[in-house]
Amino acid sequence: MNLEAFVLGTGGVMPLPGRHLTSVLLRREGDLFLFDCGEGTQISLRQLKLRWKKINVVFLSHTHADHVTGLPGILMLSSQVDRDDPLYIIGPPNTAKYVETSRTVLNMHINYDIVVKEITEPGIVYEDDGFSVRAFGLRHTRQCFGYALEEESRPGVFHPELARDCGVPEGPLWSKLQKGESVESADGSTVEPDQVLGAARHGRKFAYVTDTRYFDGISREVRGADLLVCEGMFTDDLTANAQDKGHMTATQAARVARDAGNVGKLGLIHYSPRYTEHDLRKLASEARLVFKHSFLTRDRQVIDIPFTE
Repeated sequence: MNLEAFVLGTGGVMPLPGRHLTSVLLRREGDLFLFDCGEGTQISLRQLKLRWKKINVVFLSHTHADHVTGLPGILMLSSQVDRDDPLYIIGPPNTAKYVETSRTVLNMHINYDIVVKEITEPGIVYEDDGFSVRAFGLRHTRQCFGYALEEESRPGVFHPELARDCGVPEGPLWSKLQKGESVESADGSTVEPDQVLGAARHGRKFAYVTDTRYFDGISREVRGADLLVCEGMFTDDLTANAQDKGHMTATQAARVARDAGNVGKLGLIHYSPRYTEHDLRKLASEARLVFKHSFLTRDRQVIDIPFTE
């Protein structure tokens, strides 16, 4: 089962040529999950040839303009095609008001169901077969949430020789054992999956953090993420400025990844418009001094998130 992150925009505050506002789409097989929806999101979706009409859920970190201004366009665009499934929008208080006001003021024709869920406290905000999405509080200038999509553990490696020793012939029964189901052997005895499978293997984890001051608690929430996409808006010389505005430096983002433990890769995002493409290299350099697996995300970058075991 594939798990891929598509970086649709990497900028903060204002869009720039070649740098749309912050948005990341996660694709898990046929399911699409959009994290924030900044200005320019539709352009990147089109350029990446993504099936935007199949977006299942939009997760909003907060309702500042540079994270939500692309949403009305997505809502209107989805009315141009046949859509049977509802669109879920999950975010902090005022999400429903923003969606409804946009629909009313722009006189949108919406021919599908929109289900808005406002987050009042940290916890699981969305679940489906084999995974869940947890929201956790951040510290910005208004209420803001980070998100972590985490898959359930997978069955361990199947050992054919053990199955044969237990009297289970090759065929459909092997498939059932691999799915964690008990079967009956040739002599009528019950064979349990743990008799032929190795230890359970971890599922994958994706974490998304943007627009927050640095604090220790973020690391606990993103622990074990195979991919952490985290804002690194400023260089070290602007640490005080970042604190005042409710943001993090690239170094602080790297500290989050380092202290979390077992984070695979850190992708920096939500860059200040003050930085040119050349200047962004300093953000990456400062982050790598703390967490060597740090990199700059780029608009329309595709990041595969493979199983590690």
